Amino acid sequence: MAKRRVNPNVVKLNRNYDTTQLATCCGVHKNTVLNWRTAGLEPIDSSKPILFHGSVVREFLKQRNAKRKQPCGPGKLYCFSCREPRRPALGFVEYVLVTQKGGNLKAFCETCETVMHRKIRRADLEAKMPGVEVQFADRQLRLIGTLLPP
Repeated sequence: MAKRRVNPNVVKLNRNYDTTQLATCCGVHKNTVLNWRTAGLEPIDSSKPILFHGSVVREFLKQRNAKRKQPCGPGKLYCFSCREPRRPALGFVEYVLVTQKGGNLKAFCETCETVMHRKIRRADLEAKMPGVEVQFADRQLRLIGTLLPP
């Protein structure tokens, strides 16, 4: 099963948790909490039951989540198949305007040819996509609001 991020804000700062309480609070199995301990989560002391302070747990989860982030640099979109930021194939992206100020970029991954998406403001288009050819697409009409469906 793929790893998922646990929200560190569900842990109370000034509360002590045992293994089962912390697992219930974070929505994970108690063995996951024990794996966190081997990965560097420090308990309050070495006696049983094993207790964790909320502020230590929250800081551990924040650092763990921060290590997994991969920000997209200029000219890249995140490919969910490759699981990393990639350049668009042939240096070509399609921009679909959603609102007056922003829209979605759509392109193919240069490695696996999977469709990639990125939400971006129109004003940031030049700065975020240098050296990439951007084609503006017409917004598709929706059936809602039309008098006669096709």
